[in-house]
Amino acid sequence: MGQAGQPRRTHARDGELGAAVEWAQDGDEAAFAVAYRIVQPGLLGYLRGIVGDDAEDVASDAWLEIARDLGRFKGDGAGFRGWTATIARHRALDHLRRQRVRPRAGGTEQDLLDLPGAHSTHDQALESLSTERALEMVRGLPRDQAEAVLLRVVVGLDGPAAARVLGKRPGAVRTAAHRGLKRLARQLGIGDEAEEGVTQGAHRALGKST
Repeated sequence: MGQAGQPRRTHARDGELGAAVEWAQDGDEAAFAVAYRIVQPGLLGYLRGIVGDDAEDVASDAWLEIARDLGRFKGDGAGFRGWTATIARHRALDHLRRQRVRPRAGGTEQDLLDLPGAHSTHDQALESLSTERALEMVRGLPRDQAEAVLLRVVVGLDGPAAARVLGKRPGAVRTAAHRGLKRLARQLGIGDEAEEGVTQGAHRALGKST
């Protein structure tokens, strides 16, 4: 749920997602498949930003846990996005520890644990990038900014939900995402005029399939 003055972000398919999750919790395998198809693209994009080419394997591990613990989930479609992102993030951190590999853009595991998330941005910067190029550039951001952008734009979480995934304050998450998106704009040579919230342009660049 959003905080006062911060309406919760909604997605066109969140109603369908919430219904699918309810049916899946009653044992409907087809409904679970629907939930998977809705959530997986954004989840996979998020994981690519953390573990790169190992994203598919980490996502598979995450979905095994999601399926196992589905009965414990309580919430709606938007809440399910946040819950699955939290599980995926834990699996990604476990993977990095097992492989003793740092996140692709440099930094440490603690940097990942400290990440915030975001709002405000430059449509032009994101619209100038293909999805793959955008993810490569996001991996080059400081860790707090990178994961904030991924959770906000690719997974599609609102500020409070992204903050819960990261264990941070919503304001810190919004600030990190804002800074990351401004940095992307600078790298593309785009000016500072007309800042807006995260918009459909951002989704087109970073989360075409979210």
